[in-house]
Amino acid sequence: MNFLWPQFLWLLLALPLLVLLYLWLLRRKKKLALRYASLSIVREAMGASQTIRRHIPPFLFMLALAAMLVAAARPMAVVVLPSNQQTIILAMDVSGSMRAADVQPNRLVAAQEAAKSFIKELPRTVKVGIVAFAGSAQVAQLPTTNREDLVTAIDSFQLQRATATGNAIVVSLATLFPEAGIDISDFGPQSRERGTPIDRAGKQANKEFTPVAPGSYTSAAIIMLTDGQRTTGVDPLDAAKVAADRGVRVYTVGIGTVDGETIGFEGWSMRVRLDEETLKAIANKTNAEYFYAGTATDLKKVYSSLSSRLTVEKKETEISALFAMAAAGLALLSAGLSLLWFNRIL
Repeated sequence: MNFLWPQFLWLLLALPLLVLLYLWLLRRKKKLALRYASLSIVREAMGASQTIRRHIPPFLFMLALAAMLVAAARPMAVVVLPSNQQTIILAMDVSGSMRAADVQPNRLVAAQEAAKSFIKELPRTVKVGIVAFAGSAQVAQLPTTNREDLVTAIDSFQLQRATATGNAIVVSLATLFPEAGIDISDFGPQSRERGTPIDRAGKQANKEFTPVAPGSYTSAAIIMLTDGQRTTGVDPLDAAKVAADRGVRVYTVGIGTVDGETIGFEGWSMRVRLDEETLKAIANKTNAEYFYAGTATDLKKVYSSLSSRLTVEKKETEISALFAMAAAGLALLSAGLSLLWFNRIL
């Protein structure tokens, strides 16, 4: 716990002086009690329970003072709060390799079901957008709170050839910032094949833009799910740099076989391998996280974990109000017990 005004904590040293003052007052009362014919008569009249009770209200009042002094020092603590996340873009791979059945019933169906469960768990106030990508990336559903429209968009996925993970990030960013002028064409024709450094390819998209700290934009996030390596389009690390400069986190989810698998369809076959190194680099660059899902159950767990991470956040917050409330409660309890037991406020 940190304090904005720690100098006020020195006032806590006054509490032992108050305790000494209280003990002195007790001794003074005992001296006055000697005027009775017998001190034992006074002790018998008070009883053991009365002796304990008389110390409880002052003790509670001391605690109230301590809480008030701590509140005055303006304590700061890391607490879990509802996130102000307003928009989440799901960028989902619909390349041909998603028909592989190593994740039952196949990768695409498992991804669709997990995504729908994820959307269902989110608060209704959170907007969700869908971006589908293969050899290119398209917006399947603009950000909306209508869960039925989102489910319809997910169910309408059609498998295509190639994998353009970088394009998925760029289109997701363009969806989040429609007025920023972010477009695939700004990355240059060469970037569609091999990737081009962002300071050249993304010059127009970043015109008159001041980069911010990675992960600092808390109003939106991107979750990208893919099962293979990039085979075309914008370099994903260049695209991740654009996301990082805008403070947007890109959480990456890898599904399928890490070592690779050969799949065939309509007379052609291809070798697909999960590029974990790049997916981890994307997540690290944007101050997000990478998750691996080897089975349908793992995938659902990943989305469940992401749901909890994106709807709540740990944040350093001033908690002076909590100590002030505790001080007020202790003070009222002290006064109430004093009135109840002794008909006066001690």
